[in-house]
Amino acid sequence: MYSAYEISQYRSAELIRQAEHERLVRETLRGRRAARREAAGRSAETDSHTGRPRRYRFLRTA
Repeated sequence: MYSAYEISQYRSAELIRQAEHERLVRETLRGRRAARREAAGRSAETDSHTGRPRRYRFLRTA
């Protein structure tokens, strides 16, 4: 069967692969969030100069 050394080597390699995958996922999410923030900042910047309020200040009566 397998020796304790081989099992520990396999386990170590598996943990390293798992950690690398998790790091890539975190980097991808961080990049997506940054892009989303940048896009939101740009759209807010352009919307802020339209000259009209975004919603009515007072509610309309029926």
